[in-house]
Amino acid sequence: MNNQTPPFLTAVLNGIGQIMLQENAWTGLLFLIGIFYGDVQMGLAALAGTVTGTLTARLLGYDDKEIRMGLYGFSPALVGVALTFLFAANGIVWVLVIAGAAMAAVLQHFFIVRKVPVFTFPFIVVTWALVFLLHKFTGYPPSSSLLAPADLSDPSDFTTSTNGFGEVIFQGSFFAGLLFFVAVFVSNPVAALYGLAGSILAAAISVRFSEPMPQIRMGLFSFNAVLCAITFSGTRRIDGVLVLIAVVLATLIDIFLLKSDFSILTRAGGVLTFPFVLGSWLTLPLKKLADRHFAAS
Repeated sequence: MNNQTPPFLTAVLNGIGQIMLQENAWTGLLFLIGIFYGDVQMGLAALAGTVTGTLTARLLGYDDKEIRMGLYGFSPALVGVALTFLFAANGIVWVLVIAGAAMAAVLQHFFIVRKVPVFTFPFIVVTWALVFLLHKFTGYPPSSSLLAPADLSDPSDFTTSTNGFGEVIFQGSFFAGLLFFVAVFVSNPVAALYGLAGSILAAAISVRFSEPMPQIRMGLFSFNAVLCAITFSGTRRIDGVLVLIAVVLATLIDIFLLKSDFSILTRAGGVLTFPFVLGSWLTLPLKKLADRHFAAS
């Protein structure tokens, strides 16, 4: 986007781009196109969530630079997409999309001002809470997207790896996954390629642990790894080591949680991006040590 782009639009698109840690409006636009391609309701929810989160940040007087960077848009966007993916959209669900987006923005700010890197944790907490309440107090049916059969017509290793990108934002089509990969590549080629490698590695680990092949092909065991790989990507050799550690940790956490079959997680919407967040938290101390070492040398 150029300097003529309205600041609020840039903030909104950056917010969508930040779902995969990219402060890039073009990336956000491509993500949005991919979501709309998969499901119009989810596209509208992503847009509504990001707009709500950004407006909430403005109304509460949060730092303008952080708003422009999109830091108050990505968790709200994911809340919106998650709710409309898990439930058939109705008036109550749409109200919760807006309310949940605002809550996610406030929670994001709580951690930002304390300089705590929480990544998508606000999205996870808010979504878990809202999905649990909806399951407990309503009988709302699942969305058509959730019930739709997976597209496994081309079960190649490449589609498996790009599907990992798609599932970050609840998209199961090859087109969306490929578009999301391209969107990250436009912003940061190194991050995109590391994400692809992380997706492949996570799939390989999942095969080793005898996870169901259809779910592996869908990218359900790879999307957390994609986020970890993007987070720790860089041009130093040590960055590759950090990516490897984070991807392995996130994948093992993912497999453990799914094999444990915690009923509370099922009622709350699943693991979501928690393996990514926990894997990243465990890897961050190593990154800090590496950064100090290279700064001193």
